[in-house]
Amino acid sequence: MTGTTRSSDGLDDRRKRLLFRCWHRGTREMDLILGGFADANIAALSDAEMTDLESLMELPDPDLYAAFSGAQPLVSPYRDGVFIRIKQHLDASQRS
Repeated sequence: MTGTTRSSDGLDDRRKRLLFRCWHRGTREMDLILGGFADANIAALSDAEMTDLESLMELPDPDLYAAFSGAQPLVSPYRDGVFIRIKQHLDASQRS
């Protein structure tokens, strides 16, 4: 079970790969953070945002989790762009 609530039908190959990668990080916490964001936003991401997300996906899970939890800042250039959108999505999902 991947956890995804979104079908990959209708997505181009790049988005399908990225959706899969977001749900298969290696740690369940990061699967939920990135996968939840991808489920909600993957179809609407611009090419630049897709590139940002692909770059962000190269960072180790402990570094990303620490940044999303606020335990440590993320290094530039990753702390801008799509990272902010994911953080906002995470904060909104925790409030509801």
